[in-house]
Amino acid sequence: MREGSGPAPRLDKCASGWEHFPHGADIGVRGWGRTPECAFEQAALALTGIVTDAEVRPLCKIETTCEAPDLQLLFVEWLDAIIYEMAVRRMLFGRFAVEIDGMRRLRGTLWGEPVNVARHEPAVEPKGATCTALRVAREADGGWSAACVIDV
Repeated sequence: MREGSGPAPRLDKCASGWEHFPHGADIGVRGWGRTPECAFEQAALALTGIVTDAEVRPLCKIETTCEAPDLQLLFVEWLDAIIYEMAVRRMLFGRFAVEIDGMRRLRGTLWGEPVNVARHEPAVEPKGATCTALRVAREADGGWSAACVIDV
């Protein structure tokens, strides 16, 4: 399992982080943090981590919005919006900011740069977020986690 900011999501030691988890031919992403917004941002970093280990510079800023009937489906819409922007703009993103309104609407900002095959060495191309292993929840320690499987 590859991780971004340390081991298991324990907020007493690590305020936020991300990890990958195996799932057949696909790969799961999980983010955690003190708020749903932080968990969504960390999961977005995990999504980028599927594609590259290289640093992604914040050269361009992209705004996106999503809506869904609940917070779990909003998470899937968020990741799909990032995957869409990656594909149509041929970019990778390494910094994210999320604002959630009413647990149904999301405004997101993505910072990134055009893919440089030699530097980024892209491993896979994510096709979409799925509802497999979908979970967005407040944890016992008071923090939030957001996870699902990405079709690659």
